[in-house]
Amino acid sequence: MRAAHKLYCTTAIVAWLCICAATRSFRALGAPTPSDTLMPKHNFHAGPLKEPVDSILVVKRFRHMYVFNHNKLLKVYKIALGEQPVGPKHFKDDRKTPEGIYHIIGRNPYSEAHKSLRIDYPNDQDRQYAKSMGRPTGGDIMIHGLLNGEEDNADAYTDTDWTWGCIAVNNKEIDELYDHVIIGAPINILP
Repeated sequence: MRAAHKLYCTTAIVAWLCICAATRSFRALGAPTPSDTLMPKHNFHAGPLKEPVDSILVVKRFRHMYVFNHNKLLKVYKIALGEQPVGPKHFKDDRKTPEGIYHIIGRNPYSEAHKSLRIDYPNDQDRQYAKSMGRPTGGDIMIHGLLNGEEDNADAYTDTDWTWGCIAVNNKEIDELYDHVIIGAPINILP
């Protein structure tokens, strides 16, 4: 019990440090920034979203996605990442999830997965790096639900990274996000 409490406290401190690091980047964009009063103290799915989501923070190492409205934490989601989750996405087919500041640029109700929100990867920096290495960047990075036809196997997708670089939630969660995320909202994806 004591070891579990210590692990919880350590995790909370590291999460807070990651959020603090994101604050400077979000401020540079003029986007809302999380404060220490916003750390999650409840379970992930305390209730449905009732307000628009105007910014998103992803902490890859914890597999958590935090959604905000005017600096107020609305909800925390457990997520799945690309099959190669460590490190930023650089190239097509590397199966990594990007790291950095991007934006939500569109909705797709007819995607290969149950609805999706498009992330504007690659940005200019991503393209320049890939070009310098003589490789393509890839694209089609989304926040999405389960792959169509896989709904009956939802339990198989829990606690595993299975995407090709996207951020995945369950179908009920993507329905909620699809209806509440504002197009243009910044998404800061931390390691």
